[in-house]
Amino acid sequence: MNTIKLSGMVKESVVDGPGFRLVLFTQGCPRHCPGCQNPDLIPVGGGREMTPDEVLQIIKQNISSLTGGITFSGGDPLMQADALAEILKLIRLEYPQLNIWVYTGYVFEEVKHWPVLQYIDVLVDGPFEESRRDISLAFRGSSNQRLIDVQASLVGEIRCLAIK
Repeated sequence: MNTIKLSGMVKESVVDGPGFRLVLFTQGCPRHCPGCQNPDLIPVGGGREMTPDEVLQIIKQNISSLTGGITFSGGDPLMQADALAEILKLIRLEYPQLNIWVYTGYVFEEVKHWPVLQYIDVLVDGPFEESRRDISLAFRGSSNQRLIDVQASLVGEIRCLAIK
């Protein structure tokens, strides 16, 4: 069983996807983007190592009837793709009604064949680019980042969500 390093959680975020969301933050990112929103999550040495079952227990303890989805941010959750896939599979079985968003510095074209994508509804892809920072964009920090409808994009052309 794989483990994942988590560093934090927000119970009812409204900025990491639509509606009230439970957000889990992974530890570790290879990019070191200037202007990173979560610089404390870049080092791989921080956070707490957890099994998928332990993460599911945290979700069960912190989800509410208002929760519409779960978001994984970081750091970069796809740096720990195998463990993330195990966790997302458990979430799909336990909470099929919730949508799953993942923020990553990878672009969809780099990861589209990774098994973890089968469990993700929306991938917010691309590294944060400080020169393209745009606070008017919904659910992303710079204009190069896309909101990818993963399941539609896996079977056809890349489909981006048009959320303002």
